[in-house]
Amino acid sequence: MLKIHSSNVKVLVIIGTVKYLLHLKIACIYLMAIIFQVIIPAPFWVSYPEMARLADAKPVILPTHISENFLLDPKVLESKLTEKSRLLILCSPSNPTGSVYPKRLLEEIAQVVAKHPRLLVLSDEIYEHIIYAPATHTSFASLPGMWERTLTAFAMTGWRLGYLAGPKHFVSACGKIQSQFTSGASSIAQKAGVAALGLGYAGGEAVSIMVKAFRERRDFLVKSFGELEGVKISEPKGAFYLFIDFSSYYGTEAEGFGKIENSESLCRYLLDEGQVALVPGDAFGDDSCIRISYAASLTTLQAAVERIKKALLLLRRAVPV
Repeated sequence: MLKIHSSNVKVLVIIGTVKYLLHLKIACIYLMAIIFQVIIPAPFWVSYPEMARLADAKPVILPTHISENFLLDPKVLESKLTEKSRLLILCSPSNPTGSVYPKRLLEEIAQVVAKHPRLLVLSDEIYEHIIYAPATHTSFASLPGMWERTLTAFAMTGWRLGYLAGPKHFVSACGKIQSQFTSGASSIAQKAGVAALGLGYAGGEAVSIMVKAFRERRDFLVKSFGELEGVKISEPKGAFYLFIDFSSYYGTEAEGFGKIENSESLCRYLLDEGQVALVPGDAFGDDSCIRISYAASLTTLQAAVERIKKALLLLRRAVPV
């Protein structure tokens, strides 16, 4: 957990993390009075690019690769930054990939950020306590010289409650916008937040038990899908998502369904044939993959895997006409 003591830092209680991103971007417009660029590594959370556009900013997407655990290469970042770059979004642990940025890599990214005085970093850390050892979570704001350049967010998933912490002038602007959009977090969610804080640091034993269960489910899914020929997997280090490369099945077809051309058609096929709901990777900026959430019970996941495997066995390579 990030701990910074400074008179220049302000904390804003927010409704989850999605709305605050829009508030932040609108605040940036009025503070900077220009059309700026938002740097977004892909795969990304589905809302990031559209919220940048809603704030009249230009999203600049930087692809990452499964072979590198979907982590941003600092050299690629540096090559894409311009005088109009104003915001870099980092999500660790990541939704949709479950990737966690190691401290060493964050330090390299921080060195790049330090060369661009106008560049802020939005660090989405909603899953900071869902980490699988030996991986560890490092807040970008905790790095030397970065706390005054970083806006950090945390939320209670499902409760629409969280916080935004960062430099006073930005957080104050976000607060003014939030007061006109939603007023504030609901009293019921705030009561739940107080109860959660009472569990102790990082949610105490309750979260430890939850993380243990998530790890068991993750290990089961990684092993099960790893048995499929042609499937590529980056083992998640945090959160509860698996982002699997199923592109080897593109170009196949199923009787009565047609051709599998991309992540959307494969997900639609698995829903029709296997009755399993998955999210196509193109929604996250990587059409080669499909996102699987393992927030469900192990029993449910076991049944889902069997259905997926049976459905995939029915696919045949399309014959050119």
